[in-house]
Amino acid sequence: MLLIDFWDFFHNLFNPRWIFLYFGNTAIFILLAIVFAETGFFIGFLLPGDSLLFTAGIFGEDLCKNFYNVPFFVIVLIVALVAVLGNIQGYWLGYKSGKLLYKKEDSFFFKKKHLILAKNFYTKYKATALIISRFLPMFRSFAPIVAGAIRVNFKKFMIYNIIGAIIWTFSIMSAGHYLDKNFPELKNHLEWIILLIVITTTFPVIFKLMINKNKKVLI
Repeated sequence: MLLIDFWDFFHNLFNPRWIFLYFGNTAIFILLAIVFAETGFFIGFLLPGDSLLFTAGIFGEDLCKNFYNVPFFVIVLIVALVAVLGNIQGYWLGYKSGKLLYKKEDSFFFKKKHLILAKNFYTKYKATALIISRFLPMFRSFAPIVAGAIRVNFKKFMIYNIIGAIIWTFSIMSAGHYLDKNFPELKNHLEWIILLIVITTTFPVIFKLMINKNKKVLI
């Protein structure tokens, strides 16, 4: 029975609506765990960050009621704080094992090309990459790791880390929250909205990969 429940959880992990409907009172803790893991570990790019935040905004009133009736902006601040902590974890991971990661063999959960692509992205945009990367699933997980690996000044890292976390959480969660207030029927079409978010956030990454691939072919 436990194995079946675990499989159901893993199978539905990428369905944000299921998380909030199934877990109810404890959904906020699942949300925080996923946000931390997505920004703190290199396997985090597999997790549904943007769509989860948007859905959290739509279910914002339920989250507030189930968490001591705090105002919605407090929920967003808590999520932003966890996103900041996740990036610190990613920075620490890169700082301690960055060189080893470049030597690590590819696996299902780790692709060296993602790390290299994130490094090139960071080299191009410098510290502001920590803000931009918040809205790009793969870069969101690898940017803090790269920052730690190349020994970015921690104070500078924290400034952009905090700014990026606040902009990311407030913009996406507020969009879901206030759109739901004006268009309550959104809940009935959530799957299509999430699909649109996934396409919008992953297209730049796919486009970049295709350009790099074409360049290699030409060379």
